[in-house]
Amino acid sequence: MKKALSIFMMLILMIGALAACGPKEEENTGSEGNGEKTEDASKPEKLVVWEDKDKSGWLEKVAADFEKEHGVKIEFKEVEMATKMKEQLRLDGPAGTGPDIITLPHDQIGELAVQGHIAELNVSDDVKSTFSESSINAQSFDGKLYGLPKSAETPVFIYNKALMTEVPATMEDLYEFAKANTKDGKYGFLALWDNFYFAHAPIGGNGGYVFGEKDGALNPQDLGLNNEGAVKGTEYIQKWYAEKLFPNGIIGENGGSAMDGLFNEGNVASVMNGPWAFGGMKDAGIDFGVAPFPKFADGTPMKTFMGVKGWHVSSYSKNQEWAVKFLEYITNDENAKYRFEQTSEVPTNVALVDDPAIAENEGAKAVALQTQDAVPMPNIPEMGEVWAPMASALQTVVTGKAQPQEALDSAVKQIEQNIQQNHAK
Repeated sequence: MKKALSIFMMLILMIGALAACGPKEEENTGSEGNGEKTEDASKPEKLVVWEDKDKSGWLEKVAADFEKEHGVKIEFKEVEMATKMKEQLRLDGPAGTGPDIITLPHDQIGELAVQGHIAELNVSDDVKSTFSESSINAQSFDGKLYGLPKSAETPVFIYNKALMTEVPATMEDLYEFAKANTKDGKYGFLALWDNFYFAHAPIGGNGGYVFGEKDGALNPQDLGLNNEGAVKGTEYIQKWYAEKLFPNGIIGENGGSAMDGLFNEGNVASVMNGPWAFGGMKDAGIDFGVAPFPKFADGTPMKTFMGVKGWHVSSYSKNQEWAVKFLEYITNDENAKYRFEQTSEVPTNVALVDDPAIAENEGAKAVALQTQDAVPMPNIPEMGEVWAPMASALQTVVTGKAQPQEALDSAVKQIEQNIQQNHAK
C-alpha cells in the first residue's frame, strides 16, 4: 500500500512539473501580435479639455494627431479663462461633469491648489527643461509643479517709428529723450506707473520685491515693497510725473485707454504696453516697433511682471496620467510653435526663441526676450492683498500727496494687516 501511494505521489509531481514547463495562456502583458508594447489598458476613451474663449481652433489638428497616435479622443470646448474657468471647475469638477484639463493664468494656481481643484504634476526634468525657468516657476506653488506653460506675456517697449528712429540704449537715455520730446501735447514716453502691474518694472529693477522666498516657496511674511530698492524705484517713477513727462490724464482707472488714445493718434513716441495692445495700434495705422526694455545704465534690467498661461489637470479627473501625457504632447516644441502660429500667443519653450516663426516676428521676439528678465506675478493667495494698497501708495506719490518712503511704509502695513486677517493659518 505504501509503495502504491508513493508511486501515485510521484505521478502527481511529474504532471505538475510538465504543466509548469508547458505553454501558458497569454497574459495581459500589454503586447500585441506584432510584439510591440501597447499602452496602459486603463487608457480612457476620451479626454475633455477646456481652452480659452476664441482660442480652440488650433486644437482640431493637434487633437486629431494625438488620437491617431494614442487612440484617445480629445473633446474640447471653450470657456473664458480669466474669470469663468476656475468658477466652472469648482461647480463641474465635484459633480463629475468637469474636464480633465483646463487652462489658467498662473496667478490663480495658488488659490485652486490650496482648495484642491488642480492636481500636482509629476513630469521628468527633461520635460521641465523644455521651458524657461521663470515660466516653470510661475507654474509652481509651494515647491510643487501644478501646470505646464502654454504662453507668456509681459509689458514691452513699443515705439512709433515715425517719432523714434531707434530704441534708446538705456533707461537714462530714454529719460533724456522724453525730456527733449515732451511738449505741446506730444510725449516722448508714457507708462501707467500708478498701476503696480506696470510699476513693478522700475521698482523690481532697483531691488524691490513683493515676497521673498523660503525653502523654494514664496514667503508672504517677507515683504520687500518698502525696502531701499523699492523706495529708489518709486523715486524714479516720481521723477517722471514731477517733471510733467506724463500727463495727468493717464492716472487712475481710465489711464490705459487715455494712453492708448494718445499713442494711436500719433502723439506719443514710445510706451510701455503689452502684446494685447498690438491689434489696436495696427488698426490705427501706426508703424510701430517692439523691443525688450532698455536696461538701466548699470546693466540692471527693468523687471516687468510676467503672466504665464498654463495647462492644468483637474484633481477630479479619473484619467490624470493620460491627462499629463496630453499636456506633454501639446506643449512640445512642434505643437507649441503651431499654437503660436494660430493664436499669436508667445510660448515659453526655450528652443523656439530662435525659431524663425518667433525670431522674425518683432513683437513675439520682444516678448520672448523680455520674459527672460521678467518676474512671474506671485501666485500665492496672499498676492490679492497687495494690489489695492500699492495702487493707493503709487497714486499718492505721483500726484504729489506723499513721498515714496511714507507711502510704501503705509502700503506694507496695510498689506501685512490684510494678510494676517485673511490668511492666518
